[in-house]
Amino acid sequence: MDTGILLLRLLVGLLIAGHGVQKISSHLGGRGLEGGAAEFRGDGFRGGALTALAAGAGQIGSGLLLAAGLATPLAATGAIGVMTVALTVKWHNGLWVQNDGYEYPLVLIATAAALAATGPGACSLDAELGLTPYPLWWTALVLAAGVGSGLLTRLVLHRPARAH
Repeated sequence: MDTGILLLRLLVGLLIAGHGVQKISSHLGGRGLEGGAAEFRGDGFRGGALTALAAGAGQIGSGLLLAAGLATPLAATGAIGVMTVALTVKWHNGLWVQNDGYEYPLVLIATAAALAATGPGACSLDAELGLTPYPLWWTALVLAAGVGSGLLTRLVLHRPARAH
């Protein structure tokens, strides 16, 4: 079981971190900070470069923490938060990713929540530091804080659509 959790943590954590790198640099196929800012402006968000930098840093930080199995509840909360924002952006396209839907952010949210519920496993920095096991009730707190922070971010930073 620990090997499976390790593989899941590494895959999901590094994908989330890589997505953050794309937001703020030209690495991994990113369009640099200006490209990330343009993406957020195109999605109706305020803040431009600052918004892209905050989102990218949140994704890099939470992704690397998840991959390392360090501060797993905090890492899962951060991942759920940034992916909740992504889900709200894609919501109007429906579920499926081939229609630019919210399928992928939803899978990452569920995976982060599952990692909060199972814990990071024996092959993790949390285990090495004696921080595990985390109580199961933390999963509800992680979900509430992650989804809540993502929805609050959307509420504060998203511009209302203009009537044509």
